[in-house]
Amino acid sequence: MTGATTIITGIGELMTQDAEQRVLKDAAIVLEDERIAWLGPAANAPAADSRYDAGGRACLPGWVDSHTHLVFAGDRTAEFEARMAGQSYAAGGISVTVDATRRASDEELGSLVAQRVAEAGANGTTYLETKTGYGLNVEEEARSARIAAATADELTFLGAHLVPQGWKADDYVQTVTGPMLSAVRPYVQWADVFCETGAFTPDQSREVLRACRDAGLGLRVHGNQLGPGEGVRLAVEEAAASVDHVNHLELSDIDALAGSWSGWEGDPDSRGTVATCLPACDLSTRQPLAPARQLLDAGVPVALASNCNPGTSYTSSMAFCVATAVLQMGLTVAEAVRAATYGGALALHREQTTDDGGRLAVGSLAVGHRADLQLLDAPSATHLAYRPGMQLTHAVWRAGQRLR
Repeated sequence: MTGATTIITGIGELMTQDAEQRVLKDAAIVLEDERIAWLGPAANAPAADSRYDAGGRACLPGWVDSHTHLVFAGDRTAEFEARMAGQSYAAGGISVTVDATRRASDEELGSLVAQRVAEAGANGTTYLETKTGYGLNVEEEARSARIAAATADELTFLGAHLVPQGWKADDYVQTVTGPMLSAVRPYVQWADVFCETGAFTPDQSREVLRACRDAGLGLRVHGNQLGPGEGVRLAVEEAAASVDHVNHLELSDIDALAGSWSGWEGDPDSRGTVATCLPACDLSTRQPLAPARQLLDAGVPVALASNCNPGTSYTSSMAFCVATAVLQMGLTVAEAVRAATYGGALALHREQTTDDGGRLAVGSLAVGHRADLQLLDAPSATHLAYRPGMQLTHAVWRAGQRLR
């Protein structure tokens, strides 16, 4: 060890979520700069420059939130109240946020994004994706991307979020795939499309995805949220990294997702399409909860994400998503924690450290991975579901730096 080291000892339970998915008792972990340098039984731990006593608490990887919409201004509580009173959810509410976001100054918008990222970090999220999508014209989408790039770990271009008022859909798609894509390209790593009734058709969605792929972006899809549709099949056909929401799946959709992982043995070049479930959104929109249990049983990797956004899921609490997955979606605690850590990393293609060491793996605890971890005010991760709604985050490290 050559850098500054910190040992966290006295860990009651350590869930690695690495390839071996080990659960270690009476454990310790050594952080060296931004990496994990060692982990194992506390009795065998090496010396370190500084020491932190976990006091018997559980240690987990930091949450990896692979689906958020943090670049927004304004408030949609009236829409939420109406939905709770019985009105159904439709895609059109996005336009309310678009108006408010366009009115916000750069300073206001940047401050809001930074506050939301910090709030997520204080609750255990150490790696986070967010999207554009509340600008919906060339200038505003580029502004959103520039502002978000200063804070988010991964940034997704979602110009194809909704067809703005006054536009014909096909004309808007040409703008998304032309000048808008060119304007955001310096800031983003991914592209997404809302393939849903009331948003974009499968053909329009395919056109967006292919243009973005040609521009060098990875692909994601909002699909099968409001009803059965082509989103899942489109995502698999276009080799998207993830398809998100997946509330309404047919057996053929599940088979397609499972088939995309056929022959995968950890090779990054043979990854399939992750199914990302967004349980906080499902509860807020009163949609059926995504069939995470059925997906896992079919061999489909699942991610859990917050979908933090102003209209349908105004929370960044990954612990809430984990508790919901256990209590209402049929996952075990270990499966839910894995979906909220390793699953999110897999959906963002960040589950492995690159050969040159330039990109450290997140979402799991192993030697050489990024030192992203959290301690719970509980002796085991089971308390996340056993004590739902309680604030259990005790301490958080991101890239070896203490956040809380």
